[in-house]
Amino acid sequence: MYKILLALLLATMLNAAIYDGVAIVVEDKAITLLDIEKAMQETKQDAKQVSEMLIRKKLEEIEIKKRHISVSNSEVYEDIKKMAQRNHLSVGEFYDAVRESNGLSSSELKEKIKQKLLSQKLYSTIAMSSVSEPSDDEIAEFYKFHKDELTHPSSFDVTIYTANDKAILDTKVHNPMFYTPQISSHDETLDYNSISPELASLLAKTKIDHFTPVIPNGKGGFISFYLKSMTLAKEEDLQKIKPQIINIIMGQKREQVISNYFARLRDNADVNIIRMPK
Repeated sequence: MYKILLALLLATMLNAAIYDGVAIVVEDKAITLLDIEKAMQETKQDAKQVSEMLIRKKLEEIEIKKRHISVSNSEVYEDIKKMAQRNHLSVGEFYDAVRESNGLSSSELKEKIKQKLLSQKLYSTIAMSSVSEPSDDEIAEFYKFHKDELTHPSSFDVTIYTANDKAILDTKVHNPMFYTPQISSHDETLDYNSISPELASLLAKTKIDHFTPVIPNGKGGFISFYLKSMTLAKEEDLQKIKPQIINIIMGQKREQVISNYFARLRDNADVNIIRMPK
């Protein structure tokens, strides 16, 4: 009798411990307090914002499973290969750069890419029959009100600093007068269309006479760009950038369709909020 009572007591204690760690249950999927706290640290958002993000993620996982959506290892590798090529790196160099900048192992990166591709396939399935190409009037109106957003620099005049030691290069970035032979530099003009989209975006966001953040150079070292000046491109002709505008408008429509879909799903889902981090 005592053994039975003891077993029941232990089972109750164990179940309570597990339950105590659960913050939200979406259908039959649990979100823990640790999940929320970790996401708060990573995103710098509050508990409510993070909780809604994690609920959305669980709803996506449920939809992916229900629709039997899958991603193969070859699809993951092809996506990684394309990202490496855009950054003018081999796949091995790209793995090294990601590890140095984000601390992700190759297996962790592959898992993140897999989840990204699964979500993309889900979004495409949801939006496929609901998004149509914009009319000429929609394109003309978008062009009229977004000309500044459609203009990008044509080139960047930079001084490129490289070093094997990130800490030394960080010192240079925060103290431009700092000198050491361990840092090499040279001036270069970078054409917008000849560099990776990621680097072009980074430079376009950098103020004149300022350094970019220190980033891995894909060769085991680190690099930072000092932006001396940039040349702005002339206003683009509507017909020339029409495909770009179509992609932007369709992207916006697609996002709205997906957002509305998951808002309805959220309203109808069995979501039980048990507790939130203090």
